Parts: sequence; structure tokens; C-alpha cells
Amino acid sequence: MQQSFEEKLNMLKNGDIKDVVIEKNDFIDFREVLVQREDFKHFSGNAKQGGQIVYTYLNIARS
Repeated sequence: MQQSFEEKLNMLKNGDIKDVVIEKNDFIDFREVLVQREDFKHFSGNAKQGGQIVYTYLNIARS
């Protein structure tokens, strides 16, 4: 069974994983979970060719 988006974000925040790759088809559902978090601005997404987005966690929140 695939881990939930919330679990993946927590693992990323805790440093258990270095990034989270989100497929184009999952972006809307993932973003709904992401923007509800208090630490939303600590996550940075980088779009890749083909529609994948690679998220990393920043120690300092973006402005």
C-alpha cells in the first residue's frame, strides 16, 4: 500500500527521506494536503519535464 501524502511530508520534514516525487496526476490531491500544513512554506517544489514535481524541505521558510 502506498504511503499517504501526509506520511511522506512528515518523513521529508524529519529528514528520513531527501525528497518526495509527485506525479502530475496526483498533484491536486497532494497540494490540498500540503497547503493545510502550518509548515507549508518550508516545502519547495521543483517541476520537472513530463509533469513530475520534486519537493524538498527547507529549514528556513520561503517568503
